[in-house]
Amino acid sequence: MTTETTQDLRIETADSGFYKGFNQFVTIGSKVLILSLALWAMVLPEQAGKVLSSIQGVALGSFGAYYIYAMALFAFVCFAFALIPSVGKIKLGSDDAEPEFSRFSWFSMMFGAGIGIGMLTYATGEPIYHFASNPDIIAGVVEAKSEEALDSVYRYSFLHWGLSAWSVYALVGLSLAYFGFNRKLPLTIRSGLSPLFGSALNGKFGHIVDISAVLATILGIAVTIGFGISQFASGIYNISGAEWMMDAGKPTTAAMLSALVVVMGLSTLSAVSGVGKGIKWLSNLNMSLSFILLAFFLLFGSTWMALELLGKGIVDYLITFIPLALNVEDKGTPLGDWQSGWTIFYWAWWIAFEPFVGMFFARISKGRTVREFILGSIMIPTLVCFIWFTFVGGTALDLELSGQANGQILGADISAQIYEVLNLMLSPAAAKLMSVMIVVLLLTFLVTSADSAVLVVNTINAGGSTAQTDKTHIIIWGSFLTAVIAALLVAGGLGALKTAMIIGALPFSFIMILMTVSLVKAMHSHTQTETEEQTAIEQS
Repeated sequence: MTTETTQDLRIETADSGFYKGFNQFVTIGSKVLILSLALWAMVLPEQAGKVLSSIQGVALGSFGAYYIYAMALFAFVCFAFALIPSVGKIKLGSDDAEPEFSRFSWFSMMFGAGIGIGMLTYATGEPIYHFASNPDIIAGVVEAKSEEALDSVYRYSFLHWGLSAWSVYALVGLSLAYFGFNRKLPLTIRSGLSPLFGSALNGKFGHIVDISAVLATILGIAVTIGFGISQFASGIYNISGAEWMMDAGKPTTAAMLSALVVVMGLSTLSAVSGVGKGIKWLSNLNMSLSFILLAFFLLFGSTWMALELLGKGIVDYLITFIPLALNVEDKGTPLGDWQSGWTIFYWAWWIAFEPFVGMFFARISKGRTVREFILGSIMIPTLVCFIWFTFVGGTALDLELSGQANGQILGADISAQIYEVLNLMLSPAAAKLMSVMIVVLLLTFLVTSADSAVLVVNTINAGGSTAQTDKTHIIIWGSFLTAVIAALLVAGGLGALKTAMIIGALPFSFIMILMTVSLVKAMHSHTQTETEEQTAIEQS
């Protein structure tokens, strides 16, 4: 065995054999747990579904308030770092380090790996749902499906897809980038805990931390891919009309499994090509297609209504952000049930996505300052999400309010709602043509997210080394990810994927809290050292 020494953190990797360059405890332990979950769901799907649902109920019931306050903490710490001058100016890497990617490519990769897929599904789905039911409607403040409900629609949509979501990714990415590039520690999750635990991370404790990150990554990306392939299948149905793909308005399991095979096959090929080739090229492509689709809704959608919703929504969101971010509803009440099904589900989803997105953000952000990194990874993606939700979702709302849709969008499955909007706006031929573009866009988002996740898992397993490019290990993890998604889809569809993700997010959320404390401690030490050095220079 060789030992990579970086300050007081040493991660053992194999010298030879199949696992050369990888930590065997983390790699094999992660594979055993993921494969066990997949086999359990395949062999005993009913039992797996019931047990996972039971555990999910306990997690949401007992830790709902914890998720709310934890997410508020992450957002507060991020903005504190950006606003404190001595912290914000710290460069990730050496003082002369230059960014590897242009700002456009950097932002494209962050957005595509972040929540691009989910946004494409929920930009229509969430505003339409909240148009019929949200806390203001439940409390009787406004009437469901009325023009008065529009303000509250975007208050809650923006809450879920705004600053809180992107702060989670930024905080993990900042932690990994700082400890990896400035402290010269391995680019892996345990490094973010080094100021608190030091050499204790060298052994099994550190291995367990990294295994938890791998599990959260696999389960978090599984949910995202699940939503993506569902919408992908709905798009193919809208284009082809193939009846076997839909049942009672929802994509069939066979359709989603077929889409899964296509997506994961392409994503594995992309992952083999590396970040600088396949992932960068696909990220630029999906960002370009996103702008084209957005331009379509800008030109032909409900533009003035969307602009009004965007302006009013942002102001309302900023005014109510703190009380909403700290609000905890009573369990077992209608408002409590809504919060568990929406806000707490989202917070668990973003936390499960943290290791994957955060590490990916870190890998592509060397040479950025702390302030540039935080603002670039939070403010710009948040604004783009808001624009998407108002222009795409606002057009759907306008069609329903005007009576033109007559419930066609409201009654559709969430995976098919954006296609129903196109069907109402355009001629059949034009709607199919636009559906083709959305399917291609979905495919690029899916492939980018999946191959990025596979590369991140290999980085964690290799003790933070980004040099592990063995195609065999990339293909194996691509196969493992495919197997767990397929098994959970068979066991209970998208609901089973969501349940497994919520459970997997909980242990990593505790690690996230520790990473936050650790990063605050490290930044304080960094700025204090710089102040002392500056004082010594001035005195000399």
